[in-house]
Amino acid sequence: MFKVRKKNDRPVKQDGETTYWLSYSDMMAGLLLCFVLIIALTTLHSQMKFDLKEEQLAGKEKELVVQASELDEQKKVVATQKEELEDQQAKLAAQRELLLTQENKLNSQEETLNEQSRLLAELQEIMNTQQAKLDRIIGVRSELIEELKKEFSGSNLNIKVDEKTGAITMDSSILFEYNKSELKESGEKFLAEFLPRYANILLNDKYKDYVSSISIEGHTDTKGNYLFNLDLSLKRAYSVAAYCLGDNSTILSGKQLNDMRELVSTDGKSYTDPVYNEDGTENSEASRRVEFLFTLKDEDMIREMIEILNEQENAPSASEIISAGPTVPAETEASGPSDGPG
Repeated sequence: MFKVRKKNDRPVKQDGETTYWLSYSDMMAGLLLCFVLIIALTTLHSQMKFDLKEEQLAGKEKELVVQASELDEQKKVVATQKEELEDQQAKLAAQRELLLTQENKLNSQEETLNEQSRLLAELQEIMNTQQAKLDRIIGVRSELIEELKKEFSGSNLNIKVDEKTGAITMDSSILFEYNKSELKESGEKFLAEFLPRYANILLNDKYKDYVSSISIEGHTDTKGNYLFNLDLSLKRAYSVAAYCLGDNSTILSGKQLNDMRELVSTDGKSYTDPVYNEDGTENSEASRRVEFLFTLKDEDMIREMIEILNEQENAPSASEIISAGPTVPAETEASGPSDGPG
């Protein structure tokens, strides 16, 4: 390929002249050698870069494997968290449903409480109304009793006014013979003096609108049988009413007479309500009596209400506060000798 030049050869110039330039082939061989060296160096450099890239790629692959492993772990964690989240959502939904149920119950209870509050307010209003009636009735009864006590306390009629009920008690010996039902002359005089004074109080404009009825009751002692004494007590009460309010009666004026007729009724109690002495024995003379008892309007309803309150509070009996019953305090004096039934 290359022509070997001898040591002592010198360039010879053509036409007899000497020349020092390389031959064209030598120059091309040198250039080719340079290109080969450059290509070799380039190839070596590229190979080194390739090897470096392979190493980097291997490192990246390892990192990707690690990241893939971590990603799988994270997926597992995410899956676990998702299950936990779904479980929590299910629990939350159950709690939400429970809260909704409780809210509905609370709303229902609130409606019930509102209804109860409304009913309580209505009941309170009713109780206030009843309390006002009670106060009015008790006040009227107290005033009536005081008026009656004031009217008859200084009289010579020997009349007892019950401080609790206002019942007027008359000794039957003044009105009737023993075991009889016809009025005595002394009884007629007694009633002629008593009734106008009694009517003037009860028919007074201050009280008459409150009085619903007046009962004339006959009572006997416990001697004799029940039916005989019942008949006797009824007849005595009727005799008093007939004399006081009969067509021929002149004791009361026309208007008072009509007003009293609308209020008065008669009743016989036989021996069911005797009077007792302090030692517990019967006072037969005091048991034989006639009573005038007034009843106020709304009194029965108020009496029932007081009895209920008394039962709840263990208070004294309602009859001790307000009653139309024929209770009479036991006489303290010893009874006289008994005359028998009636």
